[in-house]
Amino acid sequence: MSTLALWIPLLPLFSAAALAVVSLSGRVKAKALAPALAVLPTAAAAVLTFVVLFGHGTGAATESRIRYAATGGPELWLGARVDGLAALIAVLVGIVATAVQLYSVTYMAHEERYTSYSALISLFTTAMLVVVYSTDLLVLLVGWEVMGACSYFLIGHHWERPEARSASIKAFLVTKFGDVPFLLGILFLAHGAGTFRIQPIVQHAIQQGGHGYTAAGAILLIGGVMGKSAQVPLQTWLPDAMAGPTPISALIHAATMVAAGVYVVARLYPVFLVTPAALWILAISAALTAVTAALSAFAQRDLKRILAYSTVSQLALMVAGLAAGGRDAAVFHLMSHGGFKALLFLGAGVIIHEAGTGDVDELNAHSLRKKLPVTFITMTIGLAALAGAPPFSGFFSKESIAGAAYDTATRGETANSVLHTPPSGIGWLVFSATILTGLLTAAYCFRTWWMLFWPMERGLIRSTEEETGAEALEALVAESTGNAMGAGLAAQPPKTTSARPEAPTAELGPLVVLAALTTVFGFAGLDHGWFPTWLGDADGAPYRTAAADAGKLLQPADAYGLAPGLISTILALLALALGAGLVASSLRTKPGHDPNRVLGILRRPALAGFHADEAQDALAVKPTQLAATAVGFLDAEVVDGYVRGSGVATRALGEGLRRLQNGNVQLYLTGVLTGVVIIAAALGFGR
Repeated sequence: MSTLALWIPLLPLFSAAALAVVSLSGRVKAKALAPALAVLPTAAAAVLTFVVLFGHGTGAATESRIRYAATGGPELWLGARVDGLAALIAVLVGIVATAVQLYSVTYMAHEERYTSYSALISLFTTAMLVVVYSTDLLVLLVGWEVMGACSYFLIGHHWERPEARSASIKAFLVTKFGDVPFLLGILFLAHGAGTFRIQPIVQHAIQQGGHGYTAAGAILLIGGVMGKSAQVPLQTWLPDAMAGPTPISALIHAATMVAAGVYVVARLYPVFLVTPAALWILAISAALTAVTAALSAFAQRDLKRILAYSTVSQLALMVAGLAAGGRDAAVFHLMSHGGFKALLFLGAGVIIHEAGTGDVDELNAHSLRKKLPVTFITMTIGLAALAGAPPFSGFFSKESIAGAAYDTATRGETANSVLHTPPSGIGWLVFSATILTGLLTAAYCFRTWWMLFWPMERGLIRSTEEETGAEALEALVAESTGNAMGAGLAAQPPKTTSARPEAPTAELGPLVVLAALTTVFGFAGLDHGWFPTWLGDADGAPYRTAAADAGKLLQPADAYGLAPGLISTILALLALALGAGLVASSLRTKPGHDPNRVLGILRRPALAGFHADEAQDALAVKPTQLAATAVGFLDAEVVDGYVRGSGVATRALGEGLRRLQNGNVQLYLTGVLTGVVIIAAALGFGR
């Protein structure tokens, strides 16, 4: 199966190349082929990911590789490594990428640049598949960086808008800031293990423990994880990335760029598991990110920004789960979240196209529940899964993270396993953050659902303190309608009901499929050994229940169990009820007012993302600007001053010598006689 995996990324790469040729040709007839060139190769790649998944089954990891370059040190390898993790995540990438390409056929039909847009999506998909299947960390880095470049172009797709240009630059720079230590981490791990191949690096960490180059590499890799997966302090780029087209938001948030950071930690999990310092950094950053992003999502008025902050928060839960020893739970939630978050963003696209705005206040007046019945049902399923309501997938996957954290907190550091478990303090930190985040998530999901689909007294919802997002809202309207009349269109009255369908089949079809997957996928975690058996152990070895019970696997047996635990389930359901109850109580006591008023004094800072942008400006941007100014002064006034000074001194010396050689014979004789007198006087005094 690893040989077949080598060829899968080539299908979307062929799609990207063909679409680039079509785009450059400029021929109308050629552009008519663009939808087929975008959808069919991506769909074929998705089908092949299923072939690889079932072909691999529950066995050990396999590799197919060729030596790419002999460097005199660690060699570079081109190849594919297929284990349960790679096979499962590749399926997620294939499904979401196909859904986005199909959805974009009609959603972006008005776009003149649809061909280049779909080519970039195909290249984006190729890059993520390279990250997923790669057997060599440097080749993985290539896919990692190509994703960053694609995100820059796709977020800035509407480059004629200043906010889209600034958002794309911000995403590129912030993620690149994290990629510098990420590259150094790869080099440290390769130097310690003597190779860039993933399997020997993992085995070296297991055998040698978390010290030296392994520990340094693990800590440095966290920089790239924070950047790609938008964790504190590098989380600011993701909400602003909503300036890109809505289908791109679905792809980035569900299965590609932001998932890559979580995937790398899961891929190299033994490296982190043997480095407690790295686990503490991940846990603290993730706990802070999960809670603050959930508060920010609760305070937002723009639908896409609500979903963006929810992505940041949910990614933090995955990272927290990994820090607490719940690799299987984190991967389970990564796949679950990929399905329902793609569903939510694609549903948001239908809503924005229908209403001409993304403001939940404006949307509240559009009777969307009646106009968009399919979207209403699928969005309800997606929001319920995000909130963690049973029986949808989000309930099972988020509860598994809480359960894993609780097990780590109560188990202690001595366990029947090959490697030590994370410190119990991490378990308590992650467990507390997961429950609190669950409460806040339930609250903002219920608020979003109510304000989207249940009309309220419209004049009372808007508050003057929330007007700060007006420019971003106008930009979103312009993007969703394909013209520059965003502000005027946002002020138009709701559209009249007509007999036309709520959206084209190419848009509704992916919603229905993703909603169905969201409904049933969570039950995969009920069987104690089903999902862990397909996922395998973190070192690529197959998972067997008997081996786990005997302590022959990397982690204790309960770390592989995903079935809901009693205490964690009770607390998770209580948090769900309290969160929804807070919003319901607010709606009942003050009808027509935005329920996020329950945030109190946290409302304004949460709306502003807790001023993380200002903090980055103060701590990074301004010092960098001051340093650049100082360097410029030193270059212009000191270095150039020396250069200019040498020229002036040489010119002055030449000018002085020129005056002595002016052709006046009398002056020459006077000089000679003066010299003779001086010499004679010196000789006389010398006696």
